[in-house]
Amino acid sequence: MLNNFSAAILGLVEGMTEFIPVSSTGHLIVAGHFLGVEGAQAQTFEIFIQSGAILAVVFLYWKKFLNPTLLKLLFWTSLPAFIIGYLTHSFIKAHLFNPATVALGLFAGGAVMIGIETILPAPKKEGLESLNLRDALWIGFFQCLALWPGVSRSAATIIGAMALGCSRKTAAEYSFLAAVPVIFAATALELWKSREIVSAADAPLFGIGFVVSFISALIAVKWLVRYLSNHPLSAFGWYRVMAAPAIFILSR
Repeated sequence: MLNNFSAAILGLVEGMTEFIPVSSTGHLIVAGHFLGVEGAQAQTFEIFIQSGAILAVVFLYWKKFLNPTLLKLLFWTSLPAFIIGYLTHSFIKAHLFNPATVALGLFAGGAVMIGIETILPAPKKEGLESLNLRDALWIGFFQCLALWPGVSRSAATIIGAMALGCSRKTAAEYSFLAAVPVIFAATALELWKSREIVSAADAPLFGIGFVVSFISALIAVKWLVRYLSNHPLSAFGWYRVMAAPAIFILSR
């Protein structure tokens, strides 16, 4: 059941994992499972509190959103997810939001992250201004991989940008920015489709999750940029590979 405590815990999980490449959706599904917060209302809550994390990015990078060139890049990155996400939304929500699929997504993504930097080309693109429209579109297709819970939107976009020659820092910062339109649209769509099961009485709990998500995401974003400036992705990959079987076993 969703209450003040579980709302705060889920908000913390969302904010700390939305931009770190370990899958916020996957961790929310698992946390909700163990907290006993499941069902249609819980799924709507988990999607809504993503907007708190997104607001943190807007707060930190608001000047960049005034750049018309960057906005054009974000449009092309978001387009594949808008189309594919809209067409598959109902199926994904009905069939893929469970610990088993999360464990599979975590493991597969982790395995890729462990070895990916050994085969990627040396970085040739440094700074967001080095990206072009072709890069933006390809990153958008990588982002669609995260429609499978557990894969991680941030992992998919960071790896996609690195595969195109971006440095880890540039890939991470673009991943943050690319999350804004996609998650904003997903939140709006979810609230509209769930308008009959969410009422004004739910506002305080949704508010707690939103605020905690915002504050914890501020911390996570700043930390990740510093970390990826000097460290590879493999540590996140090993965490995912080890967490996946534990999640699968404990959720049975």
